[in-house]
Amino acid sequence: MNRNWIFGLLIAAVSISALVFIIKGNINMAVLFMTAIFALSNGFRAISFKEKGFVKEAKWMKGMSILFAVLFFVVLFLLIF
Repeated sequence: MNRNWIFGLLIAAVSISALVFIIKGNINMAVLFMTAIFALSNGFRAISFKEKGFVKEAKWMKGMSILFAVLFFVVLFLLIF
């Protein structure tokens, strides 16, 4: 399967999960999934920018993706404890 399809399906699944938790009123879980959306989408953009030759922009997107991945685990930790 194509990498674009995998990223697209993963982002769509996490987006639907965030939307479901917003509708249910569980904002904490919605924030968790929204940080996952940002991490995934920025990671995908970093890969596509690097393939297109935009090295500086790819580095920026990679940093943003790492930041949101760390924030994902911070929010997960706060939800568990």
